[in-house]
Amino acid sequence: MFDSALIALVFLLAGFSKGLIGLGLPTIAMALLTLLASPAEAAALLLLPSFVTNLVQIAPARAAWRLTLRLWPMLAGVVLGTLLGGLAFGGFGGRFGALLLGVALACYGALGLLAWRPHWPERAGALVGAATGALTAATGVFVIPAVPWLQGIGLTRDELVRALGLAFLVSTLALGGLLGGSGLLDGGRVIGSALALLPALAGQALGARLRGRLSEPMFKRVFFAGLLALGLGIALRG
Repeated sequence: MFDSALIALVFLLAGFSKGLIGLGLPTIAMALLTLLASPAEAAALLLLPSFVTNLVQIAPARAAWRLTLRLWPMLAGVVLGTLLGGLAFGGFGGRFGALLLGVALACYGALGLLAWRPHWPERAGALVGAATGALTAATGVFVIPAVPWLQGIGLTRDELVRALGLAFLVSTLALGGLLGGSGLLDGGRVIGSALALLPALAGQALGARLRGRLSEPMFKRVFFAGLLALGLGIALRG
């Protein structure tokens, strides 16, 4: 019961971040759940919360379709990179999954604190997607380098939030396929993921409601500093 309450709290916090700034659910979930369970178990738990909250984030469908037509090379690269990464690592995570997860989280936190906004060419989408997919196969986190690239291709704020949801949605589907193909999705984990959906949606609704009332810069600083510290801790432990 204590672990269940902690998991619900993790997804409430992760959903809150998702609603407030458009990202953070898989990142926070993987960072904190890895302190309670293996990376494979954590990745399985986040599947349904990530899938459903990203469906909410990309609405309306017409705007999401327009972005899909623009970003399809990156999205296709994510799927291919996840598949090839799974083959290279021998399934999800591989031997150094926890270490790679910690390093990826620490790097993402550091880049966020430095407010690094590279202006990468949009034509690099396929390579960015493939690299993101490979890291997804290793860590279950799908932010590097997709998020910095999306932030640097000139999207409006609403387009960026929707594009993040679209990229995360495709990454979630690719990760689910990898976990299923590796035999890491059983009935118990699917049920656990379904139960985690409720606090994730509640947190997302709360974050979206408070989006205009809280200081987004301050929240981001706390968010990225926390990821840096968690990432270093996981990397040292892994």
